[in-house]
Amino acid sequence: MSSSDRRIRLNAFALAAPGHQSPGLWRHPDDQSHRYKELGYWLELARTLERGRFDGLFLADGHTPPVVYQGSHDPALTWAIQAPRNEPTAMIPAMAAVTEHLGFGVTVAVTWEQPYHLARRLTTLDHLTGGRLAWNVVTTWRPDVGRNMGMPELPLTHDQRYDRAEEYLEVCYKLWEYSWDDDAVVIDRAAGVYTDPRKVREIGHDGTYFTVPGAFYAEPSPQRTPVIFQAGSSPRGRDFAAKHAECVFIVSTSTAGARYFVDDIRSRAAAHGRDPHEVNIILAVSSVVAEDTRAAREKYEEYLTYVSYDATLTHFCGLTGLDLSKLPPDEPLEIKQAGTTKSPLEIFVKADPGRVWTPNEVVRHLGIGMMGPVLVGSGAEVADQVEELVDETGIDGLNLMCAVNPGTYVDFVDLVVPELQRRGRVWTDYVGDTAREKLYGPGRKLLLDSHPGAGYRSSRTVST
Repeated sequence: MSSSDRRIRLNAFALAAPGHQSPGLWRHPDDQSHRYKELGYWLELARTLERGRFDGLFLADGHTPPVVYQGSHDPALTWAIQAPRNEPTAMIPAMAAVTEHLGFGVTVAVTWEQPYHLARRLTTLDHLTGGRLAWNVVTTWRPDVGRNMGMPELPLTHDQRYDRAEEYLEVCYKLWEYSWDDDAVVIDRAAGVYTDPRKVREIGHDGTYFTVPGAFYAEPSPQRTPVIFQAGSSPRGRDFAAKHAECVFIVSTSTAGARYFVDDIRSRAAAHGRDPHEVNIILAVSSVVAEDTRAAREKYEEYLTYVSYDATLTHFCGLTGLDLSKLPPDEPLEIKQAGTTKSPLEIFVKADPGRVWTPNEVVRHLGIGMMGPVLVGSGAEVADQVEELVDETGIDGLNLMCAVNPGTYVDFVDLVVPELQRRGRVWTDYVGDTAREKLYGPGRKLLLDSHPGAGYRSSRTVST
């Protein structure tokens, strides 16, 4: 299948906070992100995305704001850089209740809770959404988070955290895929048997990081295992994603950089024995859309007036571990001085190896949408740019970040989606009921047989 024949998958990227990927834009008079505390805010967003036939809403998360810039949380709190922030799973059932098809991808770190606890919570959400749940599996690299979790220092190295995440998923797969037979729940009123105990088994896990000997005591949800998302950008993270993820979220400042990550992830997936195209890759983008070119450019230029130097660097420094607060605005960044994580800096280097990045260049290029491309123009022009991105990079779809919320999403749904539908690049109606069916087709609610999690199924667990 050529790239021009593939359906483009559409996701929206959001955070339960007043500021996300466009630092300072919460000040725009049309922005409503301060309403993140209101349930109605999320219900409106869910309805808008379903009207635009989006595959899903991808919810980011984290426990603390960035604290690298100026060595304090003060800039993040001042500029609402991912703070204050609410827990993202709470509003998912409510959004599911006002939609029929929209999926919900939620970010939950494996660092802070035991796998049994999280497996039960995600099973509950998959039940309540009718099988529309996806889980973005992340590890935690920021040491400042641990202080509030009883861990003054993160106990493991970067690669050890991924080793632990591997075992974490192994436990979850055993709980979701192995512990219960498909026909364990009988609900036999006459015999007085709800569940046949012979068809529920202990998982007997005794590993390096976790001991979980018993059975799972939540009955299988529509998907058993929620769709697995991953967003790791380091080499170890990409390998983890290539092995486990059904959707991979990537960020790149250029077409060439995105192509590099796509090719690398697909190559790694093949090395793990998977069909590389069973791994769906979505790219972070932002858009500024209006009825015509001139109006779109004017809107974009107006948005730029709300971009803040301190706010953008607060976000960027939190990603990279570099404190640029004392660096002159036009001083070149020393990439080799990367602090807590090199992954975002690698994105810069892969995207444009010859560019000299300075704090001013960072703000100029990242003020709207951070490290994703910004698509500007009329509905038809942005549709052209979407097609070009997909066809040149090999991605499967987009994760749309807002400049102004909800205006960015509404404009994309009203002006870009109809154009892409006319071109046959996005669907005009949903296919399948669950999140996984939207990826792989009707009837494919469970993990594909080629997925490593499927290897934990019992003989009485039937794959579709």
